Amino acid sequence: MTTLRFRKSSHSGASENCVEVAQVPATFYRSSHSGHAQNCVEVSDLPCGAAIRDSKHPDAGHLPFPAAEWTSFLGAALPR
Repeated sequence: MTTLRFRKSSHSGASENCVEVAQVPATFYRSSHSGHAQNCVEVSDLPCGAAIRDSKHPDAGHLPFPAAEWTSFLGAALPR
């Protein structure tokens, strides 16, 4: 499991009540359900759930899911 390192946001100023941020390291891999397709969804396991992104546009960002939502999504999306 990855340990997150939090730091005070640079936008918090001198306030003691501030937002702390942590960069979540993500290693994306092609979904095993993509087959040999070039256009596919990539997935990353995160300490707090998972994230997905478009393989055609990896620099466009990702969509994170909390663990409970990701588990529900997989339960609904994957064939039984």
